[in-house]
Amino acid sequence: MRLRQPRILPVTEADWTDDSRPALAANAARGPLLNVFTTIARHPKLLKRWMVFANHVLNGSTLPARERELVILRTGFLCRSGYEWAQHVAIGRHAGLTDTEVEAITVGATDASWSQADRDLLEATEQLVRDHFIDDATWQALAARWSEQQLMDLVFAVGQYTLVSMALNSFGVQLEDTTERFPADQFVDGLFPRST
Repeated sequence: MRLRQPRILPVTEADWTDDSRPALAANAARGPLLNVFTTIARHPKLLKRWMVFANHVLNGSTLPARERELVILRTGFLCRSGYEWAQHVAIGRHAGLTDTEVEAITVGATDASWSQADRDLLEATEQLVRDHFIDDATWQALAARWSEQQLMDLVFAVGQYTLVSMALNSFGVQLEDTTERFPADQFVDGLFPRST
């Protein structure tokens, strides 16, 4: 986590508004509310509109779940978002990423263990975060394997999780006590050092 304390406190149920209640209630019905949602709920109209896009990227993307999570985890890592990283390790595992692959995501496209298909996705993610552009060679390699809509979903996944990482980092959204830190607290703290 970049900050030790939140700059924007999460809402409690007493703070829910007509704009935030539907989204928060729907999420609460699936399990405990995450701090990302209760923090963004401080701006109820933003929460309502952002959730539509976020739900497409996470649940409506044309990318297979494993590849989507590969991209999301690399984006969160490059953005030094401890919250994003920790939340998506569990999602990534559920989507088929192994613990060894999760650790290799911290190295990125240059890790020798990746298949060429995974390496291309990681390279594209790194280029998007670094340069906000996928170069021609990487685009051609991706286009040989992925459809036009999948390429669009790739770009928007990196964009969505860069945006969310900026918000999580800047707002000081804290991990829930129940969230696993993987590989280990010391490892994650070393990757995502605290600012204050």
